[in-house]
Amino acid sequence: MYQRILGGAVAALLAVSSAWAHDANSAKVTIVFDRVLPNVPGKSMKGVLVEYAPGGTSPAHTHPRSAFIYATVLEGAIRSQVNDGPVTVYRAGESFAEMPGDHHAVSANASATAPARLLAVFVVDTDETNITIDDPQ
Repeated sequence: MYQRILGGAVAALLAVSSAWAHDANSAKVTIVFDRVLPNVPGKSMKGVLVEYAPGGTSPAHTHPRSAFIYATVLEGAIRSQVNDGPVTVYRAGESFAEMPGDHHAVSANASATAPARLLAVFVVDTDETNITIDDPQ
């Protein structure tokens, strides 16, 4: 039931949000909410929907040093590696966290045939405008 409610809320928010993608094999990233935290001065909570086509990937990246991230897989399976940890596959309903300053070395759809989606919730400095910094090529 929780996933159905969350999925409906995400779908409603998608109608009024903006999205971008690097190329056809990249993830589609959509900010689905951005809310100042009234009881934590200078901090905001941002919800980011990441959608992967079959075989889709995101470049290795970091986030602002102020960002704490908690990600939940909504559909499919995501292959992920944070810092020097193991490459791990997370399936729908499973979650992982990224601490401030972590490096997200691998972020990809674990399937070559099915789509995958995750919701990443950031707690980050309100004035941060670029919440994903791709590694230099």
